Formats: sequence, structure tokens, C-alpha cells
Amino acid sequence: MGQWFTRFFKERGYEVTVWGKGGKTEIARKLEVPFASDLEKAVPESDIVIVSVPISVTEETIAEIAPKMKAGSLLMDFTSIKVKPVEAMRKFAPSGVEILGTHPMFGPTIPTIRGQTVILVPVKGRSEKWFPVIKELFKEGGAHIEITTAAEHDRLVSVVQGLTHFAYITIGTTIDRLDFDIKRSRKFVSPVYDIMLDFVGRILGQNPYLYALIQMENTGVLEVHEAFIKECEELSRLVRVHDEESFVKKMKAAARKYGDTAHALRKSDKLINSRITEYETILNSVGKVCGFFHIYSGKIHVGTLEKAGLDEIVLTKLVSKGTSPHIINKFVKLKLENLRMLSESELWKWRKENLEHSTRDISVLIPKGADPVVILNAINTNKQLATCEISDIYKGINLGDHKRIKWEDCKENWGNYKGNWGDYKEFNMIGTEKEREEAKRLGVTYRITVFGDCNANSVEADVTSLLCGLGCRIREKNLKQKEKFEVERKI
Repeated sequence: MGQWFTRFFKERGYEVTVWGKGGKTEIARKLEVPFASDLEKAVPESDIVIVSVPISVTEETIAEIAPKMKAGSLLMDFTSIKVKPVEAMRKFAPSGVEILGTHPMFGPTIPTIRGQTVILVPVKGRSEKWFPVIKELFKEGGAHIEITTAAEHDRLVSVVQGLTHFAYITIGTTIDRLDFDIKRSRKFVSPVYDIMLDFVGRILGQNPYLYALIQMENTGVLEVHEAFIKECEELSRLVRVHDEESFVKKMKAAARKYGDTAHALRKSDKLINSRITEYETILNSVGKVCGFFHIYSGKIHVGTLEKAGLDEIVLTKLVSKGTSPHIINKFVKLKLENLRMLSESELWKWRKENLEHSTRDISVLIPKGADPVVILNAINTNKQLATCEISDIYKGINLGDHKRIKWEDCKENWGNYKGNWGDYKEFNMIGTEKEREEAKRLGVTYRITVFGDCNANSVEADVTSLLCGLGCRIREKNLKQKEKFEVERKI
């Protein structure tokens, strides 16, 4: 979480320095921030000091760091319990140092603070200056802020984390005791069971020391355990004696206490259906160009989706700028649980920024009275285009232009001549009625940029067909637009 919030504060313009007892300077290098090699100097220079260490050493760390802080600065902690850390901050921080208990209710795998809950525990008389600043900072990032006391926090979290973690871990250890085949059971899975297994696996796959300390350091958790174990024993007893009515009675009582079970059903349905919808979208995208964001590496993989299974996908990666020749047509397998499918706009942006594109100019005479921008908007509906713009606008055929022609060729039609006479005369080109009408039309050159993974000739043909369908007449594809005329002779 220290690394997560280093990035958070850095992105918002703060100068961040990190320190850890392990002296892992490579983490600081990865985050592109200084490592506090001299802690005695770094702490007094800082406006905010945040303690983000294991629960078991939080008080010890506060006792070591807090006395070194300067007046007017702020001391915060990111701990899953609040009573003990807040008391330690009150005890060891000098009177001129403000303190603020903080508990981000999410883990470091979450990509953004938007929509996440952050609990703040201000201390009367010790949070006046900095509390509104930190609260506003998190709110601007899109976080939901809850303000409470240290005692209420620990009481609520004893259930929010203490009970839920304990129940999930117990399910995991029970499965281990039964020597149950999880992988095979997923073949018989219901949506609820599948999601429950994922949450169990999520907890079991994280730092077990963290979860042990969440259970052991919050004094309210033991009372919660006792209630949970008693309910487990009672429900198990009712099952053993086949007391259906008592079982139903307890379940109904729990539902009344729970409150809006219909709301919970709708929310869980939404979660289940979103998973189904995402998988259906992926299945329907086989054979198409798709993009996937890898949640943990941060990399984006774009290519033709060759195959989609329950657990993984196969992509033929697109060749982007700077791609080595041996990568061309490379197949890559990716685990679905690590991926988020890019939206249409995200995929479009990636393709625009990372592929080598082709540019073509299409010059047309547009219908009389037509708006070039409206036609441009119609062209831009083609999803194979990275961009389309108007590169030139000019008047149509100018029938008033004079062409130099030989007198001998025109002497029988002398009435059409104007200008000086000589070996060559100026001939006023009247043109046909159709040519005179076209002279009133506006000429426009549309410059299209075709995505590098599309056939440029085919896309150009599609755009040309669209323009013709809108009443445009295609002209020579030359930015100077050479005019071609034939003198109409009346012999």
C-alpha cells in the first residue's frame, strides 16, 4: 500500500520520499522517487509522514518516527485497526504535529481510488489544518470518505474484515481438510459458487501474515469468532436432527436483521450477469481485433482473437511501432482472470497511437449547397479510419479560364475569341451545360488515415463509394487538381 500511495501522491504533484527497514532502494528506483538513506534528515523535512507497515510493528514505528517530525506537519497511518495506532500517534507525536488515522478499504491490486472507501479518524485538536486537505484530496480522486472514531472503526471492522476474512479462510481450510478437488468442482459450478470460490482464493492468495494480524490485533474479533462458531454449531445441530422448521426460522430471522435482501439479490445478479456478459462479448469477438489490459503488469495486448476458453484466450498480436521482425504473427496466451477487455474507444486510441498508418487523399466535387463538414462526419463513421480531415477546399471548374490555342484550329469560330490576336489567340471556353453546372460545385480534398491493421486500398474504395453515394464526383487524386478540358469545336 505504501507503493500504491507513493504513485497516488506523486501523480498529484507531491514530492515523495520512501523508506523501509529492509533498505530496498530498488523499490524507490522502480517508483522513480528518492530513498531516504538518512531518515534523521528526511523526516523533519517532510510535511506529511505516512506509516504503512505491518500491524504488529505500527506502534513501534510510530514511536521511532513521530518525535523527529517538525511542527505543523502531519502524521498518518494506513493500518487495519485504529485504536492502538491513534493512541500511539497521540502519545509520541509532538504537540505541534497533527495526526490522522487512515484506513484505505482496498488492496494494492485495485487500479484507482475512484469508487473506493477510505476511512478517516481525525483527532479533536490534532487534525485542524490537514484533515480537510487530505479529505478533499481523496474525494477529488473519486474516493468515498467515511469519518468515524477509532473505537467505532475497530468495532465495525471486527465484522467487516474480521468475520468475512475468518469465514473465507475457514472455507479454504475446510476444503483443505476434506482434500476436495477445487479444479474439478468448477466444472459443476453455479455462478454463486464460482464467485464465492474466487473470493476465498483471493484471500488465501494474499499475505497470510497480514490476515493473521487483522484477526489477532483487533480485540473485538474474538467476540465475533465466538458468535460465529456458536451459530455454526447450532445450524449444524439442526441439520443433524432434521429440524427443518427451526432451520427455516433462524434463516428468516437473519433475513429480517439483514434488511433489504432484494437489494442484495439485485446487486449480486448484476455481478453475475456482468461476468456472463463479459465472457459473451469475448466469445463473440473471436476472429476480430481486440485489446486486453493486463491488470497486474499494466501492459496492453492487442491482436486478432484466435480462441477464447473458460480460462484463457489466444491472440495473434498486432505489429506496432518498433516491433521486432520475429514478433510478427506471434501467438500469445493470456489468463482471463488477469485481463480487462478494452472498450471500443480505448482500443481505437491504442491503435491510433501504436500502429503504422497509411494516408490517402480523395478529391471530389461535392453537390451544390452541400456542407463539407457534414460529409466529413459521414466519412468518420468508418471504424477503419484513425483520422479523416479536410486538407483542401477550392472552387470548382473555372470556365472563365483562357487557354492558348492555335488560330488555325479555331478561325471558323472566331466569334468565341477574346483578347489579342496573333499566331496564338485567347479562346473563351464556354463548355457544356453540365460543365457549367459543375463549375458551381465546391471541390474538397479529404485526407484519410487508415489504421495499420487494415487494407488501405479496400478502405479507400469504401470511402470513395460512400462519397459517390452522397452525390460527390471523384476528381483526379492530385493535390493541385489538374484541370482537363477539351475545346468544343463547332465546324
